[in-house]
Amino acid sequence: MHNTLLILAAGISSRMKKSTADHAVSPEDAAQANTRSKGLIGVGEGGRPLLDYLLYNAQKSGYRNIIVIINEKNELIKQFYGAKSRNNQFHGLNISYAIQYIPAGREKPLGTADAVLQAMEQFPWLQQEEFTVCNSDNLYSQKALRLLRETNHPNAFISYDRSGLEFSAERIAKFAVTRVDAANYLIDVVEKPALEEMERYTDENGVVRVSMNIFKFNGKMIYNYLRNCPLTPGRNEKELASALRNLIADHPASVLGIPLKEHVPDLTEKNDIKKMRRYLAEHYPKLDWGE
Repeated sequence: MHNTLLILAAGISSRMKKSTADHAVSPEDAAQANTRSKGLIGVGEGGRPLLDYLLYNAQKSGYRNIIVIINEKNELIKQFYGAKSRNNQFHGLNISYAIQYIPAGREKPLGTADAVLQAMEQFPWLQQEEFTVCNSDNLYSQKALRLLRETNHPNAFISYDRSGLEFSAERIAKFAVTRVDAANYLIDVVEKPALEEMERYTDENGVVRVSMNIFKFNGKMIYNYLRNCPLTPGRNEKELASALRNLIADHPASVLGIPLKEHVPDLTEKNDIKKMRRYLAEHYPKLDWGE
């Protein structure tokens, strides 16, 4: 089992910033949505950020080393989790920061594959070890995190049952749909398929499998595929989905999909803030870190 979790938090949250808010979103929440990384929006008790709850689930699932991938301007995170670039102590977790630098001539980061690559180059030992990667704005469960930590397969992802996600069909269509074989090995990743095409991607049990961007990687296997990841047409970014397609093209049955049916609360739009706050109040009334 591995003990390291990489958290993607370097994005500029453009969809959140562009989204409109209804009357239930306070001016204070809207201001946070427009200025903070989504994982740092204060949705918890006492205004604590969503990231607290992801870290809590990670700690309860046995992770101990956390590397948060941030952008060059994300200094706010250090107010919550420590000012040092490495080895900050937070409720039994060792928290370090990797910086995803933006290449010259670009205004946005180069994508999720580039984020993980830069982290692996700033922490070279990752190139020899196994680790989990996930988003900072999704609240993955302890079960999901534990499944990836405990699997013996070198590369894996949580293969979510679409019917367990409490989102609209239109919103789910914006996620990546995965195709797996009879043994649950990944054979393709389809980014944002048309709504009317979703049913084409059912597995042998008639389930549409969705990726919520949470993976386990073997550093030795994934590194070169991240380094040589092509730019995605249209978005002009290097995405994990592209690196995975190239990995499984060279190494079939190298990425296991672990089936799971449950909801994954997230912060995508301003109207999600109030929903997340209610969810946390119901399911996480108090964080007992067990220290």
